[in-house]
Amino acid sequence: MPANGVCSVELEVIEDAATYASGSDSAGVSEDEDVQQLFVNGAHHISSVPPQKKVAETRGKPSQGTVDEPAAGRVSEKRYASLPNREQHQQFLTEFLTEVLNSAVFNATDRANKVLHWVDPEELKRTLDLAIKEEPDTHEKLLELTRATIRHSVKTGHPYFMNQLFSSVDPYGFAGQVLTDALNPSVYTFEVSPVFVLMEEVVLREMRTIVGYPNGEGDGIFAPGGSMANGYAISCARHKFMPDVKTKGLHALPRLVIFTSEDAHYSVKKLASFMGIGSDNVYAIKTDAIGKICVDHLESEILRAKQEGALPFMVSATAGTTVIGAFDPLEQIADLCAKYNLWMHVDAAWGGGALMSKKYRTLLKGIERSDSVTWNPHKLLAAPQQCSTLLTRHQNILSECHSTNATYLFQKDKFYDTRYDTGDKHIQCGRRADVLKFWFMWRAKGTAGFEQHIDKVFENAEHFTNSIKARPGFEMVIENPECTNVCFWYVPPGLRSVSRDSAEYRERLHKVAPKVKERMMKEGSMMITYQPIHDKPNFFRLVLQNSSLDKSDMNYIIDEIERLGKDL
Repeated sequence: MPANGVCSVELEVIEDAATYASGSDSAGVSEDEDVQQLFVNGAHHISSVPPQKKVAETRGKPSQGTVDEPAAGRVSEKRYASLPNREQHQQFLTEFLTEVLNSAVFNATDRANKVLHWVDPEELKRTLDLAIKEEPDTHEKLLELTRATIRHSVKTGHPYFMNQLFSSVDPYGFAGQVLTDALNPSVYTFEVSPVFVLMEEVVLREMRTIVGYPNGEGDGIFAPGGSMANGYAISCARHKFMPDVKTKGLHALPRLVIFTSEDAHYSVKKLASFMGIGSDNVYAIKTDAIGKICVDHLESEILRAKQEGALPFMVSATAGTTVIGAFDPLEQIADLCAKYNLWMHVDAAWGGGALMSKKYRTLLKGIERSDSVTWNPHKLLAAPQQCSTLLTRHQNILSECHSTNATYLFQKDKFYDTRYDTGDKHIQCGRRADVLKFWFMWRAKGTAGFEQHIDKVFENAEHFTNSIKARPGFEMVIENPECTNVCFWYVPPGLRSVSRDSAEYRERLHKVAPKVKERMMKEGSMMITYQPIHDKPNFFRLVLQNSSLDKSDMNYIIDEIERLGKDL
């Protein structure tokens, strides 16, 4: 099995803040100078601006919830206080961040190390010290718990984690995530999140431009996941056609009907149920042999709903289905939506990243005609979890649909332009600045870098597909995948002589993928998911979005599956 790698990262500890400025001189040091002094000989110090600078301002004022100044050589025991204290916390935070960088970032993404250390649930409950206690733990105990948490967690940034539609630890996304947590903003008003309110507007406009909305006009939000983004789309579509629902509720509405592919993400049904439309009123449209929605069946179902006296109002197309990775025919769907006056939503949570590539954006031809789009940068673009957006061509519809004008937060008589208080268009109140990690990645890589990333993951998928087509025992579920989902069966030697039409063959093949998955997880060598679909027995679904992988990794995956399953 892989050996444990070692990657040592040292963060220098500032033992004495007075090194920067002491005595009366500190009062004359500018903030910029303070920041510059944090970079000495190229070393990045974890330190805040020296406290001496503010002594004159705070002298004589009562302390508000801060830790008492400790006596010389003694650390204060007031652990309950929520303010960082250099003497009490700097050493701990330095050691903590060093452990995270070494174990959760660099070693965890090293091919020489395991994707996971498998432990059965009951044994893990006995192994981990998860009990909540009356008294506080020591810093050393907290570091021990940190190490245990990292050890027993799945390393989703590992190159051989390909189990879900997210992976990798992007260094710039990670940096943005850390900064987000350090600043701990809530993005609802300009007064508390000035940078992030403006940052969201810039990023969302650029994404709308990439989708193809004229001049990037429209509206958009960062949402807590693609499911909620799809829910926002349903809410906006309903409001556009029936604005009275905001005040009068569902009893004022006819029976509403949504149309989506039978292979679409489950969130369309779930959110329709949550919003009172009802899952029965989400009409599932048949898909063809390669997973695309059947446009003829879609039109017939629209007509059926009308004949039933219902009110069709929305089609949710999919650009990159979860399992197969199919892209619905968006231009034909747009034609139907125009013909029957329906809101056209595109769930591009998975496949939206392909828009960044000139070569692959043609997969989403017609998306520019949509009313709204869900696009998750944390999927194909490999931003850290979570980073999801809802984009729409309709200006102000999110505010019209969701705002309540709470006067304790969204006062209209503030001293600045309150158009920048954007939080009322969300159904959330408190909201993370998910934009920062994505914006930071975008600035670090550029649009050109994202294009190279997309081209690379598609290249890997094509190489993997061609390789297993040429390898005995591997069979494609979809002969020519559109996205980076590669769905395939592994047929062990002992099963290759059994008749394909027999019940025995299907029954035994159905058990192969689960058993190989069990073995790879227990060995920790990699994680690839499997599932059935329609009448097909279990198959592997390799999903690729980590652009650090290369052809040798594709060969490793094939060899490993063969090694783990050849005796079945």
